[in-house]
Formats: sequence, structure tokens, C-alpha cells
Amino acid sequence: MEWTDGKTRCFWANPKNERYIRYHDEEWGVPVYDDHKLFEMLILECFQAGLSWECVLNKQEAFREAFDDFDLDKVCDYDDEKMADLRENSGIIRNRLKIRAAVGNARVFRDIQKEYQSFSNYIWHWSDGKVIHEVGLASSPLSDKISKDLKKRGMKFVGTTIIYAYLQAVGVIYSHEKECFLCRKDKEL
Repeated sequence: MEWTDGKTRCFWANPKNERYIRYHDEEWGVPVYDDHKLFEMLILECFQAGLSWECVLNKQEAFREAFDDFDLDKVCDYDDEKMADLRENSGIIRNRLKIRAAVGNARVFRDIQKEYQSFSNYIWHWSDGKVIHEVGLASSPLSDKISKDLKKRGMKFVGTTIIYAYLQAVGVIYSHEKECFLCRKDKEL
């Protein structure tokens, strides 16, 4: 694939979508420790289920507005009326089950924060705080374990493939391809 700036990127990055290119170049695979960002990305990844990440990313600003900038306490307090309002919002993915799951997942997220002092502590403890380097996978034993644990805690739309994509997005798993200009050449992939 030819890139106008001469940089080679991962195969999935759409060269015609500037937002997607910025996401690939500046966010994807960068370790995240901030609970607010971890929450936003988890909710967005859950909405991705059955869709493309590009579709969700293109609606990210509308999601931020609709979900009160992903303010955890506000989302935890959403009631049936607020969820009905979200189903009428044409700027976001209006799937009733995913909207209900987002609210339920927010409550579980908050419970995990209380248990681990932060969601960051929870998500990073699975890899002993280390970034895992691997490419070409859609799931792994790590995403299997985390998915199973989150489901046991009551989260929805957190299957192993969604959790694997989430771990890649927040930098627990580093998956830039060997040909990508962002691939860390000092790491064995």
C-alpha cells in the first residue's frame, strides 16, 4: 500500500481516513494507565462488537458527547430514560443491548476500581505490568483469562476477541507489524 507520507503502516490502517491514521500513529499500542481513558476505550470496544473499529472511531466524538465525556459516575447513574435517549441518538451506535451493557459495564468497572484501587492496576496486573509483543492474533490465553474474569464479574460484550482488541488499543499488547514504521525494532516479534 502506498502512503502519501512515505511511511508504511499496519495493514488495517485506512490511508483515506485521516482520523484512523492519527489513531494508528498516535494512540494504538501506546500504554494507557489513566482510568478515564481505559473506561472510554473499554466502552468503545464493546460497541465495536460485530462492527469495524473504524466505524466506532468515526463516531468517537458523538459517543463522548452522548456519554457525558465518559464520566464514570454519570454513566453508572444512567436510568432507563437516559438509555432510551441514547437509543434515539443518531450520532452513536444505537444498539439497545450495547447501551444497556455500557451502563452495566460502567458499574462493574467502578467495582473493580474499588477492589484494585484503580482499573489500571487491574488490567496491568494480568501482564505483571509488562507490555506483551505479539502480532497476527485476534485472541490469546491472556485475553481469554481477562474476558472470562470480566464476564464472571457481570460485564457484557467482553468476549476474548473484543478484549484482545482492547488490550492492543491500550498498549498492554503491542502489535505493530514488522513492516510498520512504528514497529519497535529492538523487540522480538
